[in-house]
Amino acid sequence: MSILIDKSTRLVVQGITGRDGAFHTRQMIEYGTKVVAGVTPGKAGATIHGVPVFDGVAEAVAATKANTSVIYVPAGYAADAIYEAADAGIGLIVCISEGIPVRDTLATWHYVAAMRERANASGGPGSGKPRLVGPNCPGLISPGLCKVGILPGRITKPGPVGVVSRSGTLTYEVVQQLTHAGLGQTTCLGIGGDPVIGTNFIDVLTLFEADPKTEAIVLIGEIGGSDEEEAALFIRRRVKKPVVAFIAGQTAPPGKRMGHAGAIISGGTGTAAEKMAAFEAVGVPVARIPSEIPRLIGEALERRRARGPRAARAPKRVAGQGGRSGTARKGGGGRSRGRDAGRPRRRASKRTGVAARRTARRGSRGRGSR
Repeated sequence: MSILIDKSTRLVVQGITGRDGAFHTRQMIEYGTKVVAGVTPGKAGATIHGVPVFDGVAEAVAATKANTSVIYVPAGYAADAIYEAADAGIGLIVCISEGIPVRDTLATWHYVAAMRERANASGGPGSGKPRLVGPNCPGLISPGLCKVGILPGRITKPGPVGVVSRSGTLTYEVVQQLTHAGLGQTTCLGIGGDPVIGTNFIDVLTLFEADPKTEAIVLIGEIGGSDEEEAALFIRRRVKKPVVAFIAGQTAPPGKRMGHAGAIISGGTGTAAEKMAAFEAVGVPVARIPSEIPRLIGEALERRRARGPRAARAPKRVAGQGGRSGTARKGGGGRSRGRDAGRPRRRASKRTGVAARRTARRGSRGRGSR
């Protein structure tokens, strides 16, 4: 199992004829992703790595039944690409492009959210769609099934750990360390580091919690904003699976943007210490360095699996005690209260016997003296 993408994913690449689009199209095809179409206005009829190119997303969807889009277009055109994909009925839109103005991203967020609300209200098969991932993100990968974006497939392996991160390259590092430790992944997803993103930590935690194959979750946050604090509260209230967190930017100076547009401490808030404290307050282990994550997630998985058999046996013990109680009532035996309840009575009967023997000895001594 995985979240958002799997073998049924049919991908259209927006910006397929560009340098990045063409390169990553080939990488995705080699990984096994079904790339069914590409889009570049004015390039209809061309093919890139055997993939047909169309002028627009609507034409590509009509011809190939694409259900997922990945966007590799310059920042100035990225918002229009998101609008076009949503209007064409694409269910999952993954925007890799970075440098998009916050105002443009905010407008696309509201547009996509409004479409999803209408779909949810209708109650039809399109509920929960469209969903936007990114922008400024590495995409996502379900090991052994499908890859959408720029995450390297060779460092992943199938397994029980879900990974969600604001950072791209830090995701690669953590995933590789998990793989080397023998801990495979269900899905690895980079949500993006911009101030406004289409899918946040809570959205992904909800999906991982509902996925039966995901047994534990790694959450990689960073300085800036309040997403991590909100995620910590959500974990306390809604997430039963073990979560391990890491916060990047622990040594970042206040007021200086670190890499991502959203990675900035402003007004004394959004610090790594605040975010780490928020997770620790709800019982989520926080790694101090990325290399600690495999050990922490391994321990969390062991605890989860150890609790499983005991939880399964508990109802049987209750039922067994009830059965013995019923039998004891019929026969009038002393097991009606169970094994533990019988022990005090046995100890009491032993003490009673000792007292009786002492009384008898005193009586015999008294008779002899007379």
